[in-house]
Amino acid sequence: MLLGRIIGTVVASVRYAGLEGVPFLMVQPLDRFGAEKGTPLVAADATKMAGPGELILYEGGREAAMVLDETFVPVDHAVVGIVDEVTREGWASK
Repeated sequence: MLLGRIIGTVVASVRYAGLEGVPFLMVQPLDRFGAEKGTPLVAADATKMAGPGELILYEGGREAAMVLDETFVPVDHAVVGIVDEVTREGWASK
């Protein structure tokens, strides 16, 4: 699992069968200290509860599609959890 922060939402008017009702979110990947790492990506929200500004756990690859209600849909990343707190020396924020 990887850490990221939700920086926005994506609205799709046409969706692949099996992705109806699944929110899509813009995620900024974070490094182990909470600093931005790489470019933002789009992730399907398997929790259906994450929102802008929240710290989240996400998964990539085949595992991302497997966490959704309808498995084996064409997604590369999926939000799998919402982080309440990180306890680590040097961590930038909650």
